Amino acid sequence: MQYLDFEQPIADLEKKIKELRELSITDEDVLSPDIKRLEERVDELRKSIFTNLTRWQRVQLARHPDRPYTLDYIERITENFVEIHGDRYQSDDKAIVGGFATIDGQSVVIMGHQKGRDTQSRQFRRFGMANPEGYRKAHRLMKLAEKFDIPVITLLDTPGAYPGLEAEERGQAEAIAKNLKMMATLKVPIISVVIGEGASGGAIGIGMGNEVYMMENTWYSVISPESCSSILWKTWDYKEQAAAVLKLTAEDLKDLKVIDGIIGEPLGGAHRNPEVSAEEVKKQLLESLERLKTKSAEELVETRIEKYARMGEWEQPSAQVESK
Repeated sequence: MQYLDFEQPIADLEKKIKELRELSITDEDVLSPDIKRLEERVDELRKSIFTNLTRWQRVQLARHPDRPYTLDYIERITENFVEIHGDRYQSDDKAIVGGFATIDGQSVVIMGHQKGRDTQSRQFRRFGMANPEGYRKAHRLMKLAEKFDIPVITLLDTPGAYPGLEAEERGQAEAIAKNLKMMATLKVPIISVVIGEGASGGAIGIGMGNEVYMMENTWYSVISPESCSSILWKTWDYKEQAAAVLKLTAEDLKDLKVIDGIIGEPLGGAHRNPEVSAEEVKKQLLESLERLKTKSAEELVETRIEKYARMGEWEQPSAQVESK
């Protein structure tokens, strides 16, 4: 298990527990009280740390290398998954995966960004940063879902769309914009869940849903803290301050009414217990599917458009006129 910098006190205690358990002694009960005491201390420390996380610490958790990715969730919450490849224009983008599946017998089209676990797979998946082909593959999948009247589920986890020159040459912005236009009027339910990083157009390119959720330790923003710091202060050194003012956590976006709800994670993050995390995601998806399947195609489109039209609304306080 890899520990983040703010988890170091927990790592030190768990290392000590491991050392005590590995000691070769004749009477195993001799060290049991010490081990139990340290385990209780670890539980207390973990609760203390993870109930008072800063925004930057949640960004770090969203990027944890052991965190479950799209294919991990697909494996745990769906049955009969059949992956669809290619965009019918250029190639098959490995940064976005998707296909047909069932969730407790309910047919769905499910897709999302996919990162890699090691150097080779990260290069293969381009760290979850999709080229235009990825968004066009997603477009193709969603139109197939509409054709067969099947709900769409999208899982967002990307540091952004791929920024390479070749992606721009092949129409990166056009591919994302085309997806947004299509998703606004898609005649089937769309449910989006941020399972890790939700950065900029790379995330929203498959994230315009009737209902949008974020897992507890994820972030969703127009820009990453590092990029924001680089623009404002010409250095990455102020990324923590940038994360604080961007208001990019699940709680922030729930308050701002950008998302519809927060999906809980095990104490310590989704990577601590991927099975429990997947169960929480599945539970929310089934609730949303049950709710949305009662709506007509016209209602789905209308409520989706209204949802995004309301974002950014604000009221200017009326000027206080001093009576004379």
